[in-house]
Amino acid sequence: MTNDTPKDDAGAPVCSKALLAPDFVTLKWGTLKSWRMTGKKGKALLKQYREIGASMSAMTQEDTPEQKEIICKLIDECTEDTVYLEWDGVNVSKADAKKYVMEYGR
Repeated sequence: MTNDTPKDDAGAPVCSKALLAPDFVTLKWGTLKSWRMTGKKGKALLKQYREIGASMSAMTQEDTPEQKEIICKLIDECTEDTVYLEWDGVNVSKADAKKYVMEYGR
């Protein structure tokens, strides 16, 4: 008998439901509020975003133009066709989510 339990990057067992969960970002105050990225590209983008500098709070985060571009790339990596804007409580298209990020605070 073999153990075919799925494992995460660290080798820890992963619930099969977690494997089906979509990659997503939610936005608030024009920046990332929450996210789940399982693909290599999404993980690399998140790492790049954090290396530039990120606050522990979306409310106090002031994204650089480069970080805004990274968020837009993360939006493209989302599994679903919509992105949730937490403050407004609505799902919007990926195009509208990118516009929200790029125009926030202008």
